[in-house]
Amino acid sequence: MATLRQPLREAFFRTRQIDTRDPDLGESELPGPRPNPTHELMAADHLPIVETRSLVQRWSSEDDCDALARRLASSQALGDAFIALHGDLGAGKTTFVRHLLRALGIGSRIKSPTYAVVEPHEAPGGLAIFHFDFYRFSDPHEWDDAGFRDIFAGPGLKLAEWPDNAAGRIPIADLAIKIEAMTDDTRTVTLQANTALGKRLLEAIA
Repeated sequence: MATLRQPLREAFFRTRQIDTRDPDLGESELPGPRPNPTHELMAADHLPIVETRSLVQRWSSEDDCDALARRLASSQALGDAFIALHGDLGAGKTTFVRHLLRALGIGSRIKSPTYAVVEPHEAPGGLAIFHFDFYRFSDPHEWDDAGFRDIFAGPGLKLAEWPDNAAGRIPIADLAIKIEAMTDDTRTVTLQANTALGKRLLEAIA
């Protein structure tokens, strides 16, 4: 990887460069808080509710990303889950979100939450979905002012990119997904279940 802003060889996860004017969902390349390279899959100030379980996958193409998204979308446990997405810029976090939202029936244009921090969606059947991107999040007052606490306390699926930037405010993730871009264009994906609900999601994937 040459730099954090320009990951090495992202061929199968995108077909064109996405810039900040693109209304479709894409990895943010705007300056913001840097992720801690030593971060864990879950915030250090949250203790696991149950013994964690993990699963490792290797994605050789975007089809593998789509397959995981479809398996998760088929689980009834997904309704009120919180999924945290970890990985460097360009690793494929927003690509996974896009596939998951499509698998859940979101047919409208999917906007990036880079500026708004959160983008709400409603899937067929009334499932509320909240897609967070905490890449630019730095003001703790924004957490309460924007009502994020109420969103996490309420029903619906929550998906959060760059969750470490909101550590200490967001709850422990039911399922943490870490996507690592390898030099051969594959992705190593580690899925960690931290709660009983997360284990049910992991079972749906396995």
